[in-house]
Amino acid sequence: MGPEDSTLTNILITGGAGFIGSNFVPYFLQEHPDYQLVNLDLLTYAGDLDNLREVADHPRYHFIQGDIGDRELAEKIFTGYDIRGVIHFAAESHVDNSIAGPDVFIQTNI
Repeated sequence: MGPEDSTLTNILITGGAGFIGSNFVPYFLQEHPDYQLVNLDLLTYAGDLDNLREVADHPRYHFIQGDIGDRELAEKIFTGYDIRGVIHFAAESHVDNSIAGPDVFIQTNI
């Protein structure tokens, strides 16, 4: 785990496989050639890697499946990629699910 190019600024994006994040990722990569994106997504019901097919092999894009609440993983990502900023899109959003099991919404929507 680590930056491919040390001249790039590394940004962590959470929830990048969801609806908003997966639209943001290609835009950001196109508009900001001096940045590299590290996408941390748990891939729950709202996340789908098919949304990111167009950037899956992009040299400035890295995907990590994991939980934003996993402190050990987050520390590895921050140190391994020398993260300089965070764009936070990770969230649970299904109303029916929030009523049936609110704990996951509280944990994710921090």
